[in-house]
Amino acid sequence: MGGKDCGDHGKARRKFFRRIMYCILIFVLLVLITIFLIWAILRPSKPSFTLLDTTVYAFNASAANFLTSNFQITLRSRNPNDDISIYYDRLDVYAEYRNQEITLRCRLPQTYQGHNEENTWSPFIYGTMVPVAPEYSFALGDEQAAGSVYLMIKVDGRLRWKVGTFVTGSYHIHVRCPAYITFGGQSDGVSVGENAVKFQFVNRCDVSL
Repeated sequence: MGGKDCGDHGKARRKFFRRIMYCILIFVLLVLITIFLIWAILRPSKPSFTLLDTTVYAFNASAANFLTSNFQITLRSRNPNDDISIYYDRLDVYAEYRNQEITLRCRLPQTYQGHNEENTWSPFIYGTMVPVAPEYSFALGDEQAAGSVYLMIKVDGRLRWKVGTFVTGSYHIHVRCPAYITFGGQSDGVSVGENAVKFQFVNRCDVSL
């Protein structure tokens, strides 16, 4: 009799714990469904980026297919969402010429961006004796001689969305900002110091997530 009682008691305990697990699973599922519905209704819009200006301190291409450059850029980001905040966990800024990186990557500080807020960064990006592919080196020399070089300022990183107290997982963000640098008599830049020329753009950047 005692053994049977213990067996019945064990079955009851197992049934009790199964019910608890079912309740926990149902609760978690309801929470996830609620978060998904809130997320679907709010529909977060991706942030906008604008390249405001670029100050050129150095841009020298050598005959040996090397490029030395030094820029300070001013970049503005805006969160267009009314109810969603953004955590920028990582943002790396650099310059490209014809899809070839010509500067080192500069990491911006981690940033929290509230509803409809704006943030502005002014990092320095530079590259010393960066090798340039021969075909690009010739094109670069021709563009400099013509008085205008087309560059691309890029931002690669990761962000998270914050809805109420819920924070999503990490998303990749890619930003492309066109920048024209002019030289010689055709230059529309403003001298801001010895060998430093500032170009004002207010160029909207392409943003993809």
